[in-house]
Amino acid sequence: MSSQPVWLRWIGLVIGSFILAAALEWLHLPAALLLGPMAVAVLMAVAGGSVATPRSGFIIAQGVVGLMISTSLPPTVFQEIAEQWPIFVVGVLSTAIAAAALGWLMARANIFPGTTAIWGSSPGAASVMVLMSESYGGDMRLVAFMQYIRVVCCALAATLVARIMGVTPSEAASQIVWFPEVSWLAVSATVAIAVAVSLLGAALKIPGGPMLLPLAVGLALKLSGIMPIVLPPWLLAISYAVIGWGIGMRFTPDVIAHAASTLPRVLISVLSLIGICGIFAVVLVVFAGVDPLSAYLATSPGGADSVAIIAASTKVDVPFVMTMQIARFLFVVATGPATARLLSRAARHA
Repeated sequence: MSSQPVWLRWIGLVIGSFILAAALEWLHLPAALLLGPMAVAVLMAVAGGSVATPRSGFIIAQGVVGLMISTSLPPTVFQEIAEQWPIFVVGVLSTAIAAAALGWLMARANIFPGTTAIWGSSPGAASVMVLMSESYGGDMRLVAFMQYIRVVCCALAATLVARIMGVTPSEAASQIVWFPEVSWLAVSATVAIAVAVSLLGAALKIPGGPMLLPLAVGLALKLSGIMPIVLPPWLLAISYAVIGWGIGMRFTPDVIAHAASTLPRVLISVLSLIGICGIFAVVLVVFAGVDPLSAYLATSPGGADSVAIIAASTKVDVPFVMTMQIARFLFVVATGPATARLLSRAARHA
């Protein structure tokens, strides 16, 4: 495959990514638009057909994702937290502590190097944890391996729980209008912000800056109402693909072999975290009067992006679910670097 010209490999990468992403979307798999391109890039890299993805494109794509995450923040998030702060404190801390403990156990067992196990176990948005991990000593490839196994397992578990409770997600709710009517001026302004702020974050050498700085700017713009953040699905799909390619092209046969050898232990860790979070959901039902499905989705460690897809197509308390997920995400982003350093150091000296 390495003997093929670069342009031909690019064509194969784009077409293969489109086909696999479309297939995963048809199966309603969360993060399909990132997982498909990443899987194709991994296969090409391992087969010796890697292509050099532009670093600036990878940085700008992170900026688009940062803005996207900022738009998922419910307008009533701070009001919800203020009114029910004990529930949110317990819900956020319980999941974060459980995930950190499992990550520490994996780090202590030397399953993954450095802070990789801690970042791989962190219950934030998977794409954010993967991108931040590289700035704090983690192996982005193995973190992606851990994070997206958890995304798939949590999505399957949440769907199964919803069906057990007699709730069937609506097919119409999950349909995507890829080319909606939008204001091109608003789209252009949004892209300009993503480009400028992500490149600034990289230039300032802020850890995770290419995504975290646009996320902060997006939150400020949304809460202030200065301008709308307009990200049509086709733009997000391109950004996810670029990130997937950037991660996937870093894989080598040795990394694949190591990831495969750790799969059973990663699955045990993921299933344990899902079970622990299920117990926390029961606590919310019994002591806070939250309906069972809302409680389960609110505490699910699958990440705000995948949970949002399921919550939007089922009859649950969406503001409560998304506020809990976003609150936990912001907590993990704020405390993740310090937690990763502390726990990896403790694991080495245990």
